[in-house]
Amino acid sequence: MFDYQFLIEVLVGGLLSGVMYSLVAIGFVVIYKTSGVLNFAQGAMLLFAALTFVSLVERGVAFPLALLATLAIMVALGVGVERAVLRPLVNQPPITLFMATLGLSYVIEGAAQLLWGTQVHGLDIGISDVPLDIAGVFISQFDLFAAAVAGSLVTLFALFFRITRTGLSFRAVADDPFAALAVGLRLQRVWAIVWTVAGIVAFVAGLLWGARLGVQFSLSLVVLKALPVLVLGGFDSIAGAIVGGLLIGAIEKLAEVYVGPLVGGGIEAWAAYVVALAFLLVRPSGLFGQKLVERA
Repeated sequence: MFDYQFLIEVLVGGLLSGVMYSLVAIGFVVIYKTSGVLNFAQGAMLLFAALTFVSLVERGVAFPLALLATLAIMVALGVGVERAVLRPLVNQPPITLFMATLGLSYVIEGAAQLLWGTQVHGLDIGISDVPLDIAGVFISQFDLFAAAVAGSLVTLFALFFRITRTGLSFRAVADDPFAALAVGLRLQRVWAIVWTVAGIVAFVAGLLWGARLGVQFSLSLVVLKALPVLVLGGFDSIAGAIVGGLLIGAIEKLAEVYVGPLVGGGIEAWAAYVVALAFLLVRPSGLFGQKLVERA
């Protein structure tokens, strides 16, 4: 007899993980929408945030002060990256910008190593991983907390970019940067705000993923989990990042539990990429991404 309760547990666990994938993906989306840059340094920024926070705590800094200090550092890092890397490379080909962020990721990781060392750290944010029994379905307390934090931040950013004046400026630059410049919008200011948002996203994602996986240099590879999310949802859509994250999270867990035993296990690590590759063949722009139309 099929166990529907277990199916619900697996599905809920996947959806909760998917919310955290969405949070990482949004760091890519906000930058790509305004500047066309696929920010491969997002993973290094995530690692830097987690390593900075845990190192401050281990050195005796109070938890709230460590949070504020790390947040300030990540905002400064985001603004610094925009000024030092993006601004001098404006109007360069996309491959040049991508290679710049790829190099930047190694620079940030190297700086983290010089500042804080290379040892592995455990990160405790005070939330246990004991499962809760909710209507007969067992759900991890940490997964619920992480999904609530990530979901709240995603919602906050979505509202910010939709209803605030700065958010409207962001959308105008994303739609047509030249038209936005013509009507008096300051592109450099918008880009600085966008990279600040990327720093905040890296801060939150770094703490959540660091608490789940431990703070180590492989943590920067979490960004690879965001790539299938972006393929499904679209590289330029915040809504797509949310939906894509939920889909990828659910697909991974369901594939591991129900398909994994048939193929020897380990399918969770690559099932999302198989789905993403198949999706590229059908809809390259993603579910919510804009189709590029070039006129000769």
